[in-house]
Amino acid sequence: MQEPLERLERGALTIVEALMKQGYEAYLVGGCVRDKLLSRKVKDYDIATSARPEQVKSAFARTIPTGLQHGTVTVVIEGQPYEVTTFRKEDAYEDHRRPAGVEYIDSLYEDLRRRDFTMNAMALDLEGRLIDPFHGRADMEQGILRCVGEAKERFEEDALRILRCIRFAAEYSMEVEGATWEALLAQVHLLKHIAMERVRMELERMIAGAAPVKAVKLLAASGALRYCKLPLLLADVSPDRLSEGLAQLHSPLERWAYMYLQLGAEAKAVEEELRNLTFSNHQVEEVRLIIAAARNVAGCLNGDPAGEVTASSYGESWKLAAVRFGKQAIRSLGAILAIDEDAAASAGIESGQARSLAGGSAVWLDEMPVGKTAELQINGGELISHIGKPAGPWVAPVLQHLLRAAALGTTPNSKEALLLEARRYDQLTERERDE
Repeated sequence: MQEPLERLERGALTIVEALMKQGYEAYLVGGCVRDKLLSRKVKDYDIATSARPEQVKSAFARTIPTGLQHGTVTVVIEGQPYEVTTFRKEDAYEDHRRPAGVEYIDSLYEDLRRRDFTMNAMALDLEGRLIDPFHGRADMEQGILRCVGEAKERFEEDALRILRCIRFAAEYSMEVEGATWEALLAQVHLLKHIAMERVRMELERMIAGAAPVKAVKLLAASGALRYCKLPLLLADVSPDRLSEGLAQLHSPLERWAYMYLQLGAEAKAVEEELRNLTFSNHQVEEVRLIIAAARNVAGCLNGDPAGEVTASSYGESWKLAAVRFGKQAIRSLGAILAIDEDAAASAGIESGQARSLAGGSAVWLDEMPVGKTAELQINGGELISHIGKPAGPWVAPVLQHLLRAAALGTTPNSKEALLLEARRYDQLTERERDE
């Protein structure tokens, strides 16, 4: 059985061969060439050809007109999509992002010359021969990231290349060539033209990448995040305070939460920023819960539980926070504290507390018989029937009390024990209201 990567490459070469048999030039280009030369996993293959879009469409059984305005046709081979783009020159760029139009040409050299960085301006023919007019391979061997041609023009054409430059330098452990870096600094203000969604996509790939701390250092050195359409808290992240252990956090959202904890940001402010960056509701909530959980745990440990039941131990604090914010958020917080005991210092968790919490996190969470009300052996209907009161706002607090008691193990998670505790708690709260 062929590996997925081999099938992917085979499909791309099938397209190249088919176009060549019809008399057109065709090459693998861009990132797939770069990654093959670096022996990195190739995620997708792009093909450049002298064939016009309508000629590409007629050459294959299944195509999708995904980007005809830019000369791109998606060809589907064995269910796998491949972008096939006609050699082109580009008109003047609009709003420092995309060209006003394109002109189809017959020159691979001219097509490569319009690209951003030398390591992305290479091509491979069907026989595996490298076409490298701008010495991208030599730059990669020397660990240098360099713009094709005049760097200032490349960044002026498309300001998103500023963030791409930083991402590539971090991900591929490269140094930005001097003139390229100077041009980046001179043009960094053009990021105000870039949609926040595109900023988010680049930042996501940086933070999820192999060298997130280096990416943050380059962002800080360039001041890039201070020039976005909307102000970003992340612009104030100090790379010197970030642990190299950041890359050990497997979840990208844990990495984001770690940076916001280091900033001392409030959960509400983090939520607003992530929404401005167009993260999904699920992603926003996952990060927000981690930030909120850190402050809650600190409150429990330091005598300011903010309305929660005061805990008498680290384990109780951890379990109560898991009930309130979810086990996943607490597990993530534990992972963050494990890589940097000062991560939540601004939230009120001292380094000694952080060590204890990180060390006990997994055990305490595994000890919990329940973590949410759905896991209780009774439901709201049974509670109402047993107490003998009409449904009302009293139900939710009682269920929450039962959840906390069951999670801490002070009340067994059995219907009989829970109903008995529910009656006791309800009578107690009734007396307190009457006093």
